[in-house]
Amino acid sequence: MSRVVALPADADFVAAERIVRRFLSPTPVVEALGISLKVETVQPTGSFKIRGALAALAALPPGPVVTASAGNHGLGVAQAAALLDREATVVVPETASTAKISRLREFAVELVLAGSSYDEAEAHALGLGGAYVSPYNDPLVIAGQRTLGVELGEQLPGPLTVVVPAGGGGLLAGVALWASERPDVRVVGVEAAASRALSASVEAGRVVEVEVGPTLADGIAGGLEPGCVTVDIAARAVDAFVAVEEDELRAAIRALAFEAGLVAEGAGAAATAAVLAGRVPDDRPVVAIVSGRNLTREVLVDVLSL
Repeated sequence: MSRVVALPADADFVAAERIVRRFLSPTPVVEALGISLKVETVQPTGSFKIRGALAALAALPPGPVVTASAGNHGLGVAQAAALLDREATVVVPETASTAKISRLREFAVELVLAGSSYDEAEAHALGLGGAYVSPYNDPLVIAGQRTLGVELGEQLPGPLTVVVPAGGGGLLAGVALWASERPDVRVVGVEAAASRALSASVEAGRVVEVEVGPTLADGIAGGLEPGCVTVDIAARAVDAFVAVEEDELRAAIRALAFEAGLVAEGAGAAATAAVLAGRVPDDRPVVAIVSGRNLTREVLVDVLSL
């Protein structure tokens, strides 16, 4: 049965901006590869996910929280729980990146490894009870991710095309909600070609199951929770979806490392990959979100050595 999840409200946006500004410094925008890059890899946990986690945990009533994650959202919840003195249980699939699991073990959270995919980990977490904080299907999390757009609005004038990696769509929904207030901003969502659940669901008008293949972009791989609110938001506020192939992700990781001096994981490089592959219209200035850096040394060495 689907959970009933509300859309984020204006009050959620105000609260999210307040808590994010309290704990996090604005992340930089740098010029490289012929575009602007919004660098979320400098966040305390190495990805944008701390934004939504802080917003959610700060707004929830006292008590333990539960979440499922491919890794980065779990790190965000763990960091937010430490900052806000909350108890948290983080469920990750047994196949999660060892780099992310190792970092999670550094926090005082209950870490549970369950299932061979994100979908199975999510189902396990939902069965635990307690206050569940979805990585994407949560109005407070979406409000927190929207703060990235608010920062962009203060850093870059329009017109603008913002290119956003998209898995469950929490970041994409947040940025799109911000952009919906800016007629000079266009938003493009980028999926891994091996995992296109969000765009398929937008096209169908409801959450649909899709085949999910192996991908270097593990942070944006997996299906959607039934009734997910990001589908409706994306249908209304996202201008286009594109997909990137595995070789394009690898090329983008190399370009970010060698030409921009940035370490990015597969999902973190997805937006840049789409731009470099020519899939994003360039009739206006483009900013790609470099959303995360948490990958193993072995994967990084393998990608950079080719």
